[in-house]
Amino acid sequence: MASIRRTLSPVYHDRPYENGGAPFSPSSMSSPSQKSSSKHSSSQFLSYLAKLSGATSDLKSSRRGGWRRPFYQFLAFFLLGFLLGMTPYGQMEDVNGTDRFSFEIKPPPNVEERKENSVDGVSFVAESETGKKEDFNIVPRKLVIVVTPTYNRAMQAYYLNRVAQTLRLVEPPVLWIVVEGNAASFETSEILRKTGVMYRHLVCKRNMTSIRDRGVHQRNTALEHIELHKLDGIVYFADDDNIYTLELFQSLRQISRFGTWPVAMLAPSKNKAILEGPVCNGSQVIGWHTNEKSKRLRRFHVDMSGFAFNSTILWDPKRWRRPFTHPTRQLDNLKEGFQETTFIEQVVADESDMEGVPPDCSRILNWHLHLDARDVPYPQGWTIQKNLEALITVK
Repeated sequence: MASIRRTLSPVYHDRPYENGGAPFSPSSMSSPSQKSSSKHSSSQFLSYLAKLSGATSDLKSSRRGGWRRPFYQFLAFFLLGFLLGMTPYGQMEDVNGTDRFSFEIKPPPNVEERKENSVDGVSFVAESETGKKEDFNIVPRKLVIVVTPTYNRAMQAYYLNRVAQTLRLVEPPVLWIVVEGNAASFETSEILRKTGVMYRHLVCKRNMTSIRDRGVHQRNTALEHIELHKLDGIVYFADDDNIYTLELFQSLRQISRFGTWPVAMLAPSKNKAILEGPVCNGSQVIGWHTNEKSKRLRRFHVDMSGFAFNSTILWDPKRWRRPFTHPTRQLDNLKEGFQETTFIEQVVADESDMEGVPPDCSRILNWHLHLDARDVPYPQGWTIQKNLEALITVK
């Protein structure tokens, strides 16, 4: 079969095409209406791009200038608050121009008045139901300093517990100074810890050759302690074998400088009681009473437990105008019974410096019985180490 071959016309190869399109392409084959619509859409697209670029430029300009308005608002409110804070609403004192720039440090008002005020008492004013004002004066109580020399013996625990039970009933403040010789014993320490009384346990380190010298040195150890620590109160020498009333310790706080009172003692024969101490007219000491002729040579007839004195005499002699400044101590080189009078002579000049306690010295406040049994064996610490021997058995 014969084939028919159609060749392309050379006219179509050399013909230019619009928009660079290929022959028979959709763009070249489009109609004139389609070409006008495409031109219109392209112009819309270009206008959209122009609007979009204008919007972005407006957005950027709005971002650049948007912080100024809140900043100015903040600044205005800050200045308004500052001016309101600096405005004085109260009264201001007129200050001189010379005092405004003065750097002088002035004390607060009423400082000198506060220094002059003493702490001797506190006053409270209360209004009753009837409308009347009542004053309540609270005066702090003086410290009572009780000095007790002691040593290990059969009746020591009984004596110390008896004194401790009396001191527990005394209104505070009370300080009990207990002095032992050579070393502090376990028995005494245990007793003091269980008494419930404020105490100080001291030891006298001096060599003591006799029982009489032992009490003197132990009291001097307590006096040194009071002087060293400047304890302010009323000092009273209370031996552990004496008997004391509660009224005695309550009366000690009434003493200003030196107080004394009569003491009941058991005679050496143990068959009668004797009295020794001051004779008073009110609170004034006008004489002395004693039953022992051998002691009438003493200047002051009083027992060791029959007087008390202000502790400031020991460490503040200028307050009491004492003529000498040596320490006030008891002497150990004297006959028995003269320690009291020689010590009192260091504290007072005469009876005018004394006070009778209680008024008229009409009551016996303590007893000195001399009932101690010496050199009696007793179990250490008053504890039974092993069972006792049963002398009577239970059948």
